Amino acid sequence: MSFVDRTRPDTLVLFDVDGTLTPARLTISDEMRDLLADLRKRVVIGFVGGSDLSKQKEQLGENAVDLFDFSFSENGLTAFRQGEKLPSASFIQWIGEEEYKKLANFILHYIADLDLPMKRGTFIEFRNGMINVSPIGRNCSHPERNEFEKFDKIHNIRPKFVEALRANFPHLDLTYSIGGQISFDVFPTGWDKTYCLRHVKDDNFKEIHFFGDKTFKGGNDYEIYTHPSVIGHSVESPADTIRILKELFF
Repeated sequence: MSFVDRTRPDTLVLFDVDGTLTPARLTISDEMRDLLADLRKRVVIGFVGGSDLSKQKEQLGENAVDLFDFSFSENGLTAFRQGEKLPSASFIQWIGEEEYKKLANFILHYIADLDLPMKRGTFIEFRNGMINVSPIGRNCSHPERNEFEKFDKIHNIRPKFVEALRANFPHLDLTYSIGGQISFDVFPTGWDKTYCLRHVKDDNFKEIHFFGDKTFKGGNDYEIYTHPSVIGHSVESPADTIRILKELFF
């Protein structure tokens, strides 16, 4: 299946979800949805995020896979091309049960010793291609997310947590990537957002653009934002994304 119906069929535009297409953990606006539909007439579009598909559907809509040409959940470890599922990979098969148990035990002990203003639940979320670690717990409310984000910026809870993991598990070839407001991802090195690029290499796109808000070193958009085959665009909000899209493609 080709993209000859597009004005620029050799251009791919990829988007982070949280903070780029939608406010953090909130739903996509009608304005953004309409703009993406118009953009898709011009170029090939896709989204790539660390969350699993069910969470991405909560933000982008149940028909998210149909709204984009490429859908990359868990950085592309779960992937769709024009609605057809592509081969996937597994974190637990890569790391093994014994090493994973040691890693999970360390994380839970570390969180137990953290003095935070609040703790909720789901501190480790196990996904197909990674684990997501949240010191406050992913079950926190939206106001609590905002409060933790402010607390983290002052006390560097997540950066210190990541450094402790690096120091205690140097034998594991793992990458730790801080994203969103309350958590960080842990995955095999090379399984960052650049993983999705292997799914599009046969399309021979002349230009690949990426829009993301966590493009700083250590952020979960950094690797793909700085990849030599990608034109990176750093944004601060969905409104920023809309502005730059209009400048570039309309």
